[in-house]
Amino acid sequence: MTAIPAPADLKQPTLNPNAETVLVKRYLRKDEEGLVKESPTDMFWRVASSIAAEEEKYEKSPWEPEELARTFYDLMIEGVFLPNSPTLMNAGTPLGQLAACFVLPVPDSIEEIFDALKHAALIHKSGGGTGFSFSRLRPAGARVGTTGGIASGPLSFMRIFNTATEQIKQGGVRRGANMGILRVDHPDIIEFIRAKETEGEFNNFNLSVALTQEFMEQVEAGESYDLFDPRDGRIRGRLEAAQVFDLLVNKAWASGDPGIIFLDRINRDNPTPTQGEIEATNPCGEQPLLPYEACNLGSINLSRFVEIGDDGVRTLNTKRLGEIIHLAVRFLDDVIDASIYPLDEIADMVRTNRKIGLGVMGWADALYALGIPYDSDEALALGKEVMKMVQDESRAASAALAKERGPFPAYEESVFGRTGEGPYRNATTTTIAPTGSLSIIAGCSSGIEPCFALSFTRNVLDGEKLVEVNPVFELVVSETVTDEAEKITILDHVRRIGRLHNCPNAPEELLRVFRTAMDVSAKSHLAMQAAFQKYTDNAVSKTVNLPNEATEDDIREIYLEAYRQGVKGVTVYRDGSKTGQVLCTGDGAEKKESAAKTAKERGVRSRPDMVFGFTQKIQTGLGVLYLTINEVDGKPFEVFATIGKSGRSVTAKAEAIGRLVSLALRSGIDVEDIVVQLEGIGGERPVFREKGLLLSLPDAIAWALRNRYMGGEANRPHDDNALDEQRCPDCGGELTFQEGCLLCQACGFTKCG
Repeated sequence: MTAIPAPADLKQPTLNPNAETVLVKRYLRKDEEGLVKESPTDMFWRVASSIAAEEEKYEKSPWEPEELARTFYDLMIEGVFLPNSPTLMNAGTPLGQLAACFVLPVPDSIEEIFDALKHAALIHKSGGGTGFSFSRLRPAGARVGTTGGIASGPLSFMRIFNTATEQIKQGGVRRGANMGILRVDHPDIIEFIRAKETEGEFNNFNLSVALTQEFMEQVEAGESYDLFDPRDGRIRGRLEAAQVFDLLVNKAWASGDPGIIFLDRINRDNPTPTQGEIEATNPCGEQPLLPYEACNLGSINLSRFVEIGDDGVRTLNTKRLGEIIHLAVRFLDDVIDASIYPLDEIADMVRTNRKIGLGVMGWADALYALGIPYDSDEALALGKEVMKMVQDESRAASAALAKERGPFPAYEESVFGRTGEGPYRNATTTTIAPTGSLSIIAGCSSGIEPCFALSFTRNVLDGEKLVEVNPVFELVVSETVTDEAEKITILDHVRRIGRLHNCPNAPEELLRVFRTAMDVSAKSHLAMQAAFQKYTDNAVSKTVNLPNEATEDDIREIYLEAYRQGVKGVTVYRDGSKTGQVLCTGDGAEKKESAAKTAKERGVRSRPDMVFGFTQKIQTGLGVLYLTINEVDGKPFEVFATIGKSGRSVTAKAEAIGRLVSLALRSGIDVEDIVVQLEGIGGERPVFREKGLLLSLPDAIAWALRNRYMGGEANRPHDDNALDEQRCPDCGGELTFQEGCLLCQACGFTKCG
């Protein structure tokens, strides 16, 4: 394709500081030394021009590539529409891999299993996330016919996939993410459900159990069900359906994993059943795909369509929304042609079905601007109306493209071809995807989630912290609160705890409308997901956030209601259930203060004149670490960490960690609590060690302490008073759990790509 030169009169993007930070860290191209070599303007034009250039292939296109490139550019810089991250990162580059979602098959042979692992590595390297069903693998303990040996089962191979993922940094900027799925009728299902009981296990996987309609009926009827050997379909055991369901509920209550997907429901909506059965989804669960299939996604920012009429009433501009939907579908269809896929099998499947996934973001902000509470019947009705429009208009746009370019090659044998509907250019057109980093760039709320908080803290230079308040909230407060002192009180309250909860003198209308994720009931979370799912081809990425005091019965009811309401899967997260506590609230601050006070009251022990200890040599990704641990009465008393020559940054960090660990030990803090804080902290150069990975200097110190004083055991009770808020590995900001994944609002880091 001929490169389209940038016009001299291009509009300049207007980005808030947070969006600029995210672009610099994750999206703008860098040279070999890691220095940024393009501006946001350069990046958006690179993407817009390379995608619009695909129009040259189609004689019937009504657009000139130059004109369309400018149109695409304006949509992106104005935060109206953004494609998925790999498109922003790789469009117009030699890598050229633009899809976000992939599913790979994992057949039951050593050769094919390791082929899947190799293919996953290529996908992660190019910036994509992968989903796998391990349901075809023979169960642990089964006989291997060719060798007479005993099979190790799906979980043993999942550990290999997990370790390999740890080593591959996506496109130089993102860690690979996986979805692991096992059918509920696989003989190893109990082990799979319990796979994340040990902290840190399968840290590069989201896990979901594939539930069948028959299983759900057996749960409700209190019946047992059969487990089948995937090789020959023979019955290999029976379990009580209700007991398995209760275990799922218990593990979701404890840690949020595994989630559930309704496999029969997903395949009921499979538009191309003659090409195979859908077994798995992408890492966040919103994109069910056939083996070797991929999909590219994009999201429209609904908050940009709220307008104030002459009568002062805010409404959604649906006429403008319809126009943007048609442009977005054209953009995503062009992405299919522009993308360079990592495998020929994937390229063939993608171009056979041409699936795209157009969704929305900024939903919570749009509701705020419209004065509609998230957990209201009015919001549900509007959500259905909006998504029905996205569905109808995206299909109309796909039908128009089919007339212009031809339908997707598998159309005749698809569900649409058999019923005479269409023809369409794309087998699917709609998905509600996670938009963590994208929503930060667009300056809006994420996906269809309620806002997690009305403010968040961003770490800036020299340890300074900057609190940013939701701009819609600030605007409404400035418009509706006339008393200046009251306005200051409200904003200060939100800056401190992130919510209006218990805010003195807050007007009732503000309390009614500006509700956050933890103010919304589980029933309302699920109802919103079901409202959007009704008019979505694929699935909806959504987390049902629950307060810490939520019970297992609450989660059981959520799962049953999800089945009844027709969603395709559900993820729950109970506040504080992971080691990574995610909310920055007043309660959290009180816990921190209490823990600090306890340490102070214990006092810091003086150092004896003579202590004895040992020095351990540990190979890390940053060099050889010499860790000296001195003991008093057989217990660790102080730690000295030395690596490299003095004057180096890494040497200073090692010394600082050693001093702080020593202070903690001398203050009477238990070694187990210290290990919990340090263990699993990621670094830029993890290395293999016996039985796993060494992630960083803190992880190395934790590993030595655990081996010496805790018998190497990785599973231990969790102390709710530990200073364990999970922090972003890039900027130190707080991580929130939404759309099925951990996200940093401050810099855009996400574990799910």
